[in-house]
Amino acid sequence: MKPVRLRPTAKADMRREVAYHQREAGSTVARKLMKSLRQAERRLSMQPGLGSPRIGQVLDVDGLRAWPIDGFPMSLWYFERSDHVDVARLVAHRQDRERIDVE
Repeated sequence: MKPVRLRPTAKADMRREVAYHQREAGSTVARKLMKSLRQAERRLSMQPGLGSPRIGQVLDVDGLRAWPIDGFPMSLWYFERSDHVDVARLVAHRQDRERIDVE
């Protein structure tokens, strides 16, 4: 297992998405999102190579991977480091991925 470290940008993305879902869909959905995010972090901690490298190839960012969030149209964008999983962003599929800064 590798520890999962969230960059400040990823933490801010998560707060923003939870607030958005709270506002638009209510507390139950916001709690479900938080649970799905925790589950995704656990999965990546246990098997960091699970995520798709496709987003890194598309954006020409070496090592960038994406892992979908169960039940929600969004993904964690991350890098597998030698000693941890470096979560750079939480990206909703409605966002323009070409404009997301991951470095």
